[in-house]
Amino acid sequence: MSFIEYPFREGRGWTLILLLFLNFSAITAQDTIPTRQPIDTTAVDTITVDTIVIRAVQSKIRNIPRSVNLTNPIVSFKKTKARTKEFNQFKVPSFWQNENILKINFNEVAFVNWKAGGDNSIAAAGNLKFIKNYKFRYIQWDNDLEFRYGLNAQEGRKVRKTEDLIRLSSTFGYRRDTLSNWYYSVKANFNTQFSNGYKYPDRSTPVSRFMAPGYLFLGAGTSFIPEGKKFNLYISPITQKITYVQDQNLANQGAFGVKKAVFDEEGNIITPGKNVFMEFGFLITNTWQNQIFENVFLDHRVNLYTDYLKRFGNIDVDWELNIKLVVNKYIQTNIGTQLIYDDDVTFDEIQNEDGVIIDSGGPRIQFKQILGVGVAYTF
Repeated sequence: MSFIEYPFREGRGWTLILLLFLNFSAITAQDTIPTRQPIDTTAVDTITVDTIVIRAVQSKIRNIPRSVNLTNPIVSFKKTKARTKEFNQFKVPSFWQNENILKINFNEVAFVNWKAGGDNSIAAAGNLKFIKNYKFRYIQWDNDLEFRYGLNAQEGRKVRKTEDLIRLSSTFGYRRDTLSNWYYSVKANFNTQFSNGYKYPDRSTPVSRFMAPGYLFLGAGTSFIPEGKKFNLYISPITQKITYVQDQNLANQGAFGVKKAVFDEEGNIITPGKNVFMEFGFLITNTWQNQIFENVFLDHRVNLYTDYLKRFGNIDVDWELNIKLVVNKYIQTNIGTQLIYDDDVTFDEIQNEDGVIIDSGGPRIQFKQILGVGVAYTF
C-alpha cells in the first residue's frame, strides 16, 4: 500500500481535497470585472456592456457617526394643510394672447366753509379695452377694441362730457421668414364717439354726434415689429381715409371736411351736403409700450396722415401719450395727453356785439390733458 492510498482508506483524503477547494474559493472570491464585449459595427442596434461589480461579502460599517439617525422614518400628516387654490390643469398652448382691461378714474373736490371760495365737483372716466393678438411663425394679427367715456359734475352747472371715444383697430402681417422683423401688412382702423358733443354752455346745437364724425382707414404697407418688444411701426403709402358725417345738419355746414350744401339767396337748401368725404394718401402709425422706471409705464400712440390729392405735405396728427403709475394690482394713477391737428376740422368765426370779427376760426391744434387716480381690473 502506497503513501497516497493510505489517507483515502482512512477517510482523510476526501477531507483534504475539500479543504483545498475552500481555500482556493476564498482566494479567488473578489470583485470581478467582465471583459468588454466587442461592438458589432455592422449591426443596426448595438448595446454597450458597461462595468458590472459583484461583491461576494458585504462589508459592515465599523464606525457610525453620532449625527446619523438610525431610527425608522415616520410619515406624519400633522403639518399637512388642505389645498386652498384650484389645481392648475395642463392646458394646450395657444397662439392667441388675450387681455381685457377695465379702468375707472375719479377726481373729486369738496369745500366746507372754505373762505378762499370754490365749487364742489366730481369727475369720473371709464376705459374698457379688449386686446386679442395672434402670432405664430410667419403671421401676426393684432386686434384691439377700446371704449372711453367721462363725465364731470360741478356745483351750479349741468353735467358735461369730458371723454368720448370708440376705437377699433386691426393689423394683419406676414413675413417671409422667422428671422426678419419686417412684415407685409394690411391695416383697418375705425373711430367715432358715443353721444352728442356741444360747445358749452350751449346745449341746443351739437357740434359732433355718433358717426359725425366717423373715421375709417384702410391701407396696405409694411410693419416693423421687433421680437420681445411692444413696438409696432406701420408705414403705408396707399391708405384710403373715409370721413363719415351722418348728421345732415352738420353735413350741410360742411363739417369735418365733407362738401357742404348749396343754398339759395333765401337760405333754402338746393343741394344737400355730402355725408362722406374720401381721401387717398400716406399713413404712418406707431405704438410703443415700455417700463421706464419701477412701477412706471409709458404708452405711446401716434398717427400721421397726408393726402396725395388735396394738399400733399399737410399732415394730420393724432398723438396720445399716457404714463401709468402702478400702486398695486388694482390701484393706479394715469397721466395722459392727446394732441390732434386736422385741417378738415375747423372752428367757427366769432364776432362781437358790433359785428367785428374777433376770431377768424379755421383749423387749430387741439390739446387735452387728463390726470386721474382710480382702479384697474384685468380679466
